[in-house]
Amino acid sequence: MNKVSIKLTVYFEDPFWVGVFERVEYNSLSVCRVVFGSEPTNNEVYNFILKNYNKLRFSQDINIKLKKKATNPKRLQREAGRQSKKVGVSTKSQLALERQKEKYKLEKQANKKQKMRLEKKKKYELKKRKRKQKHKGK
Repeated sequence: MNKVSIKLTVYFEDPFWVGVFERVEYNSLSVCRVVFGSEPTNNEVYNFILKNYNKLRFSQDINIKLKKKATNPKRLQREAGRQSKKVGVSTKSQLALERQKEKYKLEKQANKKQKMRLEKKKKYELKKRKRKQKHKGK
């Protein structure tokens, strides 16, 4: 049986509150970073998840190994306490976020280059048209 889990970590990254969604599905981890702005309440986070979870853009999957082990309920409770005190996200999540950031950066650069190329071409055509009109004497 495959394990599917979602974890949200909310932390303060000066000057905004940031949430990192970590989705583990079929031995792969994908991550999404959301900026909340001011400190979100539990109700705001819950409503955000209900309304916007389907719209989130997760990073590409990273293969991970899942540990399949039965654990004692008391141990689980202690682990949950430790997780709630822990600040930040896992290193694999950080890696996925970096990859996602790089991907968006490359896309943005490509779009910017394309836009600049079109602007240059448009400017050249306008210059060419003006020269032609000047040559005609109009």
